[in-house]
Amino acid sequence: MYLPRYRALAGYNRWANERLYDAAAQLEDAQYRMDRGAFFGSVHGTLNHLLVADRIWMRRFTGIGEVFPLDAIVCDRLDDLRAARTAEDARIVSFIERLDDEGLTRAIAYSNSAGRQFRQPLDSALDHFFNHQTHHRGQAHALLSYFLGNAATPSLDLIAFQRLPGGAAAG
Repeated sequence: MYLPRYRALAGYNRWANERLYDAAAQLEDAQYRMDRGAFFGSVHGTLNHLLVADRIWMRRFTGIGEVFPLDAIVCDRLDDLRAARTAEDARIVSFIERLDDEGLTRAIAYSNSAGRQFRQPLDSALDHFFNHQTHHRGQAHALLSYFLGNAATPSLDLIAFQRLPGGAAAG
């Protein structure tokens, strides 16, 4: 029922991250690490948070993986972070591809970073998961726009991905 939507969102997530990292690679190291007042400070802090949060949620979904503080710096170098991001995006796509309609409605139980216990259907948790990624990618995009200018910062709009051949159904 909703599987095509989640497969498309997993594909969009990977595509948007690739574009974001291409832009981040254009920054000087000082720019990449400069605290510009975003929630996680810098492009570096924001990209690390995105990876950390995805790993936390994937552990909640699969039971596999480590848990980190939300502001953890998993990788200090952009190249290492990009490799970890690419691997995590492949893991997300693979997880979504293995789901079926029944799996989407199963309840997951987890603790948040404050230790509160929650139980909710997987599909609603996935809605948050993909929305959270978009939220923080937007922050990173704004930071990149500051340094690179709007013309050199790629569009991350979902509609741009959907207009690609296979984009609306890609995973």
